[in-house]
Amino acid sequence: MNIPSLELPLGAFASLDSPKTASSATRAHYSPPWANTSIIGVAGSSGSGKTSLSMAIIRELSLPWVVIMSMDSYYKPLTEEQSAAAFRNEYDFDAPEAIDFDKLVENLRDIKAGKKTDIPVYSFEKHARVDKTNTIYSPHVLVLEGIFALHDQRILDLLDLRIFTEADADLCLSRRVLRDVRERGRDIEGCIKQWFSFVKPNFHKYVEPQRNVADLIVPRGIENKVAISMVSDRIHKTLDEKSRQHQLDLQRLGQVSGDATLSSNVAMLEHTNQVRGINTILTNPALEREDFIFYFDRLAVMLVEQAFAAGMCYRQQVVQTPVPGEIYNGLTVDGAVSAVVILRGGACLETGLKRVVPDCRIGRMLIQTNFRTGEPELHYFKLSSDVETHKRVLLMDPQMSSGGAALMAVRVLLDHGVKESHIVFVTYMAGKDGLNRLMNVYPEIKVVVCRIVGDTEPSVNLRPAFDIQQCLSPSIKKLPATHTYTQTSASSPTFAETQTFTPAHASTATPVYFKVLAARSFIAQSVNMSTASNATATGTTGRLAPSTRTKSDVWLRTHDLPTLLP
Repeated sequence: MNIPSLELPLGAFASLDSPKTASSATRAHYSPPWANTSIIGVAGSSGSGKTSLSMAIIRELSLPWVVIMSMDSYYKPLTEEQSAAAFRNEYDFDAPEAIDFDKLVENLRDIKAGKKTDIPVYSFEKHARVDKTNTIYSPHVLVLEGIFALHDQRILDLLDLRIFTEADADLCLSRRVLRDVRERGRDIEGCIKQWFSFVKPNFHKYVEPQRNVADLIVPRGIENKVAISMVSDRIHKTLDEKSRQHQLDLQRLGQVSGDATLSSNVAMLEHTNQVRGINTILTNPALEREDFIFYFDRLAVMLVEQAFAAGMCYRQQVVQTPVPGEIYNGLTVDGAVSAVVILRGGACLETGLKRVVPDCRIGRMLIQTNFRTGEPELHYFKLSSDVETHKRVLLMDPQMSSGGAALMAVRVLLDHGVKESHIVFVTYMAGKDGLNRLMNVYPEIKVVVCRIVGDTEPSVNLRPAFDIQQCLSPSIKKLPATHTYTQTSASSPTFAETQTFTPAHASTATPVYFKVLAARSFIAQSVNMSTASNATATGTTGRLAPSTRTKSDVWLRTHDLPTLLP
């Protein structure tokens, strides 16, 4: 990566030799909304409709943070003898000994704690696990379905709701034969042989007793609308309670940090005559659109350079100059540097970033505040696959008010292995209370900010002096107000996710110029998708495995444009 040389003031590296540690500051606690994930267990006979019932529950919930996990992914690897028996339909897949319960319990505990989890993928055609995995992160609700979902006591202790499905044995057999022939490459004779040799005897021995520990017994599967509605209502109540608790936690953090002094890890851009002049121009409502973009890009360059000076790790480097015999003792960047943009508005800082570091790898997060509850919500993220190895990760958002989105974004980076001391939060404007809240929870991160404003300042009217429609290209001016997207992994049909986005108007406290910048950024990304795709780091993707997300994910940003309109 080519990093331009920077002229840094003396003593700029004093804080790098002795970084601020967590013990030197009072650390508050922040728990994201996906912590303590609600887990629902769905058990029942093979072919009883467990997967169909789980999908029906997801459709009824109509939430973007619900994931289905199948126990079929946790079949143990087979020896050569066992594999040969499996191809002869003589291996018992319907006994508890065939399931890797230790691995399953470990993954469920990680999901319950809000951690990123890699789920194995099992191939029924090869009777073996494949090399790739599916990644699950930040679900609010997880549906675990399998014939032994209620068998192990360790799993029962993690479940919030236990469901047992019932269906007629002949119906189960017909469903199993159709599924195995269509999806798993089996023949009818082998399916019937397995049914009478293993499936039916093991149902009476191992599966049916799970009925006694179930909270809800559902006959007729997806036809039982009453049961599906009951489950949906219970989950909604649980999520509403968790949402209220999350809001109370954010308010508590604000009260604790209200009177705190500003952390020494907050670096404010020096207000030279140039910076003050640019700020004067930017806050003028009569400013033309082109001039606003030009001056904000200049300020973005200064913020990125300040972030490099405040948070970079350097090492000594000797350079042989063109003059024979003369050397220069200089500095060079020690380690990789990447950036993560918090959408929507964070994209307006990309131009300044690329002017300083043209080949910087850029990840993205889409965090929006629910206009009903005021709670920040993580809709999407894409990070570099090796982000945990980077020496500095710049987290970019043009403004921070309460700090809820910033807290969530930092939590996502930490959950993906990034060290707290390696994170530099870059913002143009921040509220003092939100800044103190962020630093109280994560005292080791560094923050670079241009303006710090009081939280009691009057709100700015959203309606601009010019028509924001002028910022929009005619080809993408008319966009749907609601976008629904259902995604199912082709490699593992049991993993599914339904996402419904209903854009809402932003808070009236948001300055108009950031809405204009965000509109401009989304247009640039949708018109020049190839450039955005090349700059975006490939790797870990939110919710599902990397293979189920592609660079066409830019629709999330373009379809969000209606929220920018006044």
